[in-house]
Amino acid sequence: MKRLAGICVTMAALGAAGIGDPVRFADPFVGTDNTKEVSNGNLYPAIARPWGMNAWTPQTGPTGQGWLYDWKDRKIMGFHQTHQPSPWIGDYGQFSIMPITGKAVFGEKDRASWFSHKTEQALPHYYRVYLADYDTTVELTPTERAAMFRITYPATDAPRLVVDALDMGSSVEVDTANRRITGRSSKMNIRGNERHLDLKPLDCWFVLEFDKPIASVSVWNGKKLVEGRSSAGGHAGAVVTFAPTARGERVHVRVASSFVGPEQATRNLRELGDGGFDGLVARGRAAWNEALGRLDAADGTEENLRKFYTCLYRTLLFPRQLHEYGEDGRPIHRSPYGKGVLPGRYYCDTGFWDTFRALFPLLAFVYPERDAEIMEGLRHCLEESGWLPEWSAPFHRNCMIGQNSAAVVADAHMAGCMDDDTARALYAGLVKATSATGTLISVGRVGYDEYNSLGYVARDGATGGHQSASRTLEYAYADWCIWKMGTALGRPKAETDVFLARSANWRNLFHPEHRLACGRAKDGTWDPAFSPIRWSYDFTEGTPLHYTWSVFHDIPGLVAAMGGEKAAEARLDSVFASPPDFDGSFFKGGCTHEIREMQIAGFGQYAHGNQPIQHMIYIYDYVGAPAKARHWAHEAMNRLYKARPDGYCGDEDNGQTSAWFVWSALGMYPVCPASGEYALGLPLFGRVDVSLPHGRRLAIRRQAGAGTPRHSWNGKKGNRPFVRRKELLEGGTLTFE
Repeated sequence: MKRLAGICVTMAALGAAGIGDPVRFADPFVGTDNTKEVSNGNLYPAIARPWGMNAWTPQTGPTGQGWLYDWKDRKIMGFHQTHQPSPWIGDYGQFSIMPITGKAVFGEKDRASWFSHKTEQALPHYYRVYLADYDTTVELTPTERAAMFRITYPATDAPRLVVDALDMGSSVEVDTANRRITGRSSKMNIRGNERHLDLKPLDCWFVLEFDKPIASVSVWNGKKLVEGRSSAGGHAGAVVTFAPTARGERVHVRVASSFVGPEQATRNLRELGDGGFDGLVARGRAAWNEALGRLDAADGTEENLRKFYTCLYRTLLFPRQLHEYGEDGRPIHRSPYGKGVLPGRYYCDTGFWDTFRALFPLLAFVYPERDAEIMEGLRHCLEESGWLPEWSAPFHRNCMIGQNSAAVVADAHMAGCMDDDTARALYAGLVKATSATGTLISVGRVGYDEYNSLGYVARDGATGGHQSASRTLEYAYADWCIWKMGTALGRPKAETDVFLARSANWRNLFHPEHRLACGRAKDGTWDPAFSPIRWSYDFTEGTPLHYTWSVFHDIPGLVAAMGGEKAAEARLDSVFASPPDFDGSFFKGGCTHEIREMQIAGFGQYAHGNQPIQHMIYIYDYVGAPAKARHWAHEAMNRLYKARPDGYCGDEDNGQTSAWFVWSALGMYPVCPASGEYALGLPLFGRVDVSLPHGRRLAIRRQAGAGTPRHSWNGKKGNRPFVRRKELLEGGTLTFE
């Protein structure tokens, strides 16, 4: 708790200093050029505020298919309020608006307009595009729960706006006298493996207000447009026609939404203030500059600055706020678990399997006051659902494995980002999940009885022969995190010793001959078809060569099991030196996008486009080869990240792959979250200043020609390629020589 005091007061002032206008380097289009065969980020241009409840995006793909925007598309069919964290999870709380002229049309394909990237502009807080079919320019700028559009129409008798509340249950009502539309959308994309769970979408209420009189209204429910002012049913929407416009006339649309209720949606409109569109753009720019400016990078190329601040922007979108502020100014949220409207903050739309590795450690280090709010939200999730989330959007999703909430919570606790009551509650939730399962694979521990009795999840047990080794490795690390947190909380030694002992369970799947992790049956026999390059089966989106390194908490033990530092170094070298061969026999078609991304990257078996192996480069620090850590980290930053639409080498995944770049550009990486230790690489920039709480500042300096694995902290030479978070938070100078 000691770290929370004074954080909010000092950070706003510190973030304002620095590079001056870092938001100009952040490019929302990076990562938007994708196919289902190869992901270059699988992103849409998210126009939002940092951690905002809503984001807005131009929509070029059909609603519901996951890919809202693709760089290769040439038509825009609407401007979409979105909460989508990943195309593989889908969207909720969504609706679209689209300016048109001429004939009143409303279907997505019918209303779509040609556009060109030459007339398109995007920054995190602002978007602009010219819709050629309608000779109309659209601009938008958001707040956390609202947005303002500025639409420049041509000279026309029929300047129109389509409001599409989407299918799965929706309604609209037009109040012409007050120039207002209110509505509700229940549209939510459900994954195939979730259809048996009877998930209940959160209703999203929305309101739009105009500064131009409404001349006429048509509505639809289904496929027919009729005169009327309201509609409700499976798929409702409205087309409003404004009074005629002169060429260049601007119409302003104020829009807000709420999960709490229609009155709260109107209340959320207040976020827009009365400073006009340009004033709101300036406020958005200032908000992003404060957040991005906490890391002030200089002495680098413009390309590297664009990559750095684009990645940092992506780390500040998820998890997003689900809470709103009531009439008394206090935070409230609608429980995703059917418990009504409750007090307090709530965050969601993130998958811990991805983000425990680098994203959450970055928040705990640079944005501790935000991490503290997120921990408050996790406590509310636990209280309302009975479980800590592993993948939430906005409720528990049937996706991914492990108990990686343990790393997220323990790291935040060790960083001082929660109060004592929250810490005790979250710890109890973690302990509960070690001996229980839920109705979804993402809560509790699938195979916990085998893990607790045999010391591993059996490949012929509860998992049905799938992902057993990955679960074992992740549970072992989670047990270490629980031990670490329980010890810090003063829990009885007899209780915490159980978790410390189980944290060694990774050894039970370490094959003595292959010297890699290997699946094992209940009777102790090893996988007879073992191959170091065989994807899936006992592993999750990876191979034994990728996953064996996931002993985050006991790398010295792993190195010893491999035969010592030289043997482990040789194994690390082999990952890069081996050809990108693969066995994809588990999959129909023999390949997935993750496999293909590894194959085409030119890094051998190193699959940076997916999360399990991203920390591996820094294991060179543990085997006495820090120069190789520096080399490969820079190779990855230079070759696998580009400031262009195909700029990522796989799914960006809610800030994780971007957070890897941000950490590596700082010259360090949190190999083991909750340890409080960072492995060192080499900064990308000659100078980075990090704003810390309580007026402190961390100065990171790379000397000209630096390349040898040497560093100093406040002038004192370092004898190990590691630094402690606690020391860095005191402020000072970290120099790479």
